[in-house]
Amino acid sequence: MSKFKLVIVIFFVLLASSVLALWVWFKYFGLKDALVEKAGEKISQKLNLPAGNPMQEILGYTGPRTYLLLFLNNTELRPGGGFIGTYAVVRMDKAVPQVLKVEGTEILDNSSPNDFAAEPPEPLSKYLGIKRWEFRDSNWSPDFALSSAKALELYKLERGEAADVIDAVIGITPTVIEEILRLSGPVKAGGLEFTAENFTEKLEYEVEYGYAKKGISFDERKRLLGELTRAFIDDLKTRVLLRWPKYLTLVEKLLREKQIVVFSPSPAVQPVLALKKISGQMRQTSGDYLLWADANLAALKTDASITRELSYSLAPDGKGSFIATAKMKFKHNGKFDWRTTRYRDYARIYVPAGSKIIAVSGAMPEGKKKTASADQGLENGRQWFGAFISVEPGGTGGLEFRYAVAPEIAGQIKTGAYDLLVQKQIGTVAPGLTLGLDFGKSVVFAAPGEPSAKHGDTRYDLVTDLREDREIVVKFK
Repeated sequence: MSKFKLVIVIFFVLLASSVLALWVWFKYFGLKDALVEKAGEKISQKLNLPAGNPMQEILGYTGPRTYLLLFLNNTELRPGGGFIGTYAVVRMDKAVPQVLKVEGTEILDNSSPNDFAAEPPEPLSKYLGIKRWEFRDSNWSPDFALSSAKALELYKLERGEAADVIDAVIGITPTVIEEILRLSGPVKAGGLEFTAENFTEKLEYEVEYGYAKKGISFDERKRLLGELTRAFIDDLKTRVLLRWPKYLTLVEKLLREKQIVVFSPSPAVQPVLALKKISGQMRQTSGDYLLWADANLAALKTDASITRELSYSLAPDGKGSFIATAKMKFKHNGKFDWRTTRYRDYARIYVPAGSKIIAVSGAMPEGKKKTASADQGLENGRQWFGAFISVEPGGTGGLEFRYAVAPEIAGQIKTGAYDLLVQKQIGTVAPGLTLGLDFGKSVVFAAPGEPSAKHGDTRYDLVTDLREDREIVVKFK
């Protein structure tokens, strides 16, 4: 299965059945079933899918397939991409999408039965005061496969639509819509104009505050999505056909940058998604590893005003091993308003198993304690350290974890080779990334390379960003 075909299919599922709750597809266009099915056949012919091809299964040619679509609001960042504010359930039958349900997650959570008790992770209960782990908070893991599995578990416990037959979970951030609008141009809906620059803020305002001024009930406050969807599809239906290569390139970019992530519980499909690096999983590696995951806890949509700069350093400890320091600098560019407040963040770093915490600085102490300590645990074969930080509007803050590297990593450095994978958190845009690695021996090769002025010393330095995962290879003598 080629990457090109996979991108086409993911884009088709995204555009034709989700993005902004595409339950209006049939009604708005007035398409008859026969015509839609014929269009689906044309798509299949365009893809040139032979019998038995996995894409036949994804498009529903071997039987209906049902997808759970999660709208991950990355202006309220959560480890798995963003707060799950809205979801949709879409059934695909012979490339024809049927939207079974679209609603705010609070509606499902508030109407769920009381006969289950899912205990939330401690930070959720501690900083949000919640007593039961519900669907909207399910993406606590930065590994999309793990957070999707938890989402499906809670969705089933809350008796969500078609819960027993979900074939895949697709996560989409507002950045996807912004980038499509940047390519296609503005759309108008409900007397409003939505652009790439104002889409997220304007939509958030309308569904959080503007609905009351218009006499719309709380439960119906997201109906603007329907009007916006109609306008969105009407505008795109021609543009996509005329500029298909540009939209394919865009979606491939959004997949690479983890603004679209996909999970399948199928043991046949999930490895393919992981191989294509669109599964949002924590990738397994034998080398050094770092993933920083932030969780906005009761800080409104403040992530839209936060600038992040991640730094990672290594230095010999004088005892034959190495000390690592991972630090995130936060700059709060906002002020107190309807969507912005002080930034309340529970941050975790994921590092190789066997790493030992030495100290955490910048964290908010608990109660009467003068200093803070790091939480820690194991997840998905990785060691994690966590702490809470608060940053005031207009201010800056920093959170730093200092730890002894795992013995396996120190051993690799002694053999003269080092590789590092720094994974970006789903939903983040492009945090800064600075590496300062001192190996105590002369560097003879590095990829990405360094400026010639830095050749021949014991350090490897790099200034880049985390728009996508970054992989580093260094050799020394």
